[in-house]
Amino acid sequence: MNKSYLVAIIAMLFLYSCGSSDNEQQQPNFKSDAVADAPPSGEDIYKRTCIACHQAKGEGVAGAFPPLAKSDYLAADKERAIKQVLQGSSGEITVNGKTYNNVMPPQPLNDAECAAVLTYVYCSFGNNACNITPDEVKQVREKL
Repeated sequence: MNKSYLVAIIAMLFLYSCGSSDNEQQQPNFKSDAVADAPPSGEDIYKRTCIACHQAKGEGVAGAFPPLAKSDYLAADKERAIKQVLQGSSGEITVNGKTYNNVMPPQPLNDAECAAVLTYVYCSFGNNACNITPDEVKQVREKL
């Protein structure tokens, strides 16, 4: 087994365990109703679910995890990006001229969270500032 494959497996297990809410203790909610009803922060979701593989600046990990920064792959097809977050993916992809062949696990996010994190990614890291709405995520999810 090569080193990048082992790193990918470990990262997937870490992400899967971080995304699970079954083992999380319920914390008291001291936020006001206005704050509690606020849409999720895409940056916070990114830090919770994406940063381990795609890194803080979206540069990815060479040979293992593709960059999200200035990503031609993201710019080409936002529906495909939504599907990857919802379903995960495996197999070869080419991002910014480099080939990656790894596994991305599906992310346990609702429509608003998926839209928020993708909007954050599309508006960060030198990308094309495309907004994703919860309705767009819902439409893609219904097709799956």
